[in-house]
Amino acid sequence: MARVKRGTTSKARHKRVLVRAKGYFGRRKNTIRVAKQAVERSEQYRYRDRKRRKRDFRRLWIQRLNAAVRLQGMRYAQFVCALSLLKVRLNRKVLSELAVSEPKRFEELVAKAGDAWKAKNTLAPSSDSSS
Repeated sequence: MARVKRGTTSKARHKRVLVRAKGYFGRRKNTIRVAKQAVERSEQYRYRDRKRRKRDFRRLWIQRLNAAVRLQGMRYAQFVCALSLLKVRLNRKVLSELAVSEPKRFEELVAKAGDAWKAKNTLAPSSDSSS
């Protein structure tokens, strides 16, 4: 019976890791043990950051909206509450793009939201109990 040479399997496995480590600095790109650790770590970061990207973009949209709304004399929380009163179903991404790309339309939307916010606060009974 002929002997089995196993170098091709190991070489293929090593090559797969080293291809993914291409572009890394120092021994991380060409020494299999160090490259394997670096690739595993990068995979962990990729997994984590796919989840984080969604959070980070939402935070960015909220910051942009807050800045744009404050220029109009409102706060972000008031604006979002007023939009729900008006039954405007635009998400934060679209509102942020609207604030950046079409400031006039966004200004109109903020004005309508401001009117709705004022109407809500004038209709609500006063909360001070003087009994």
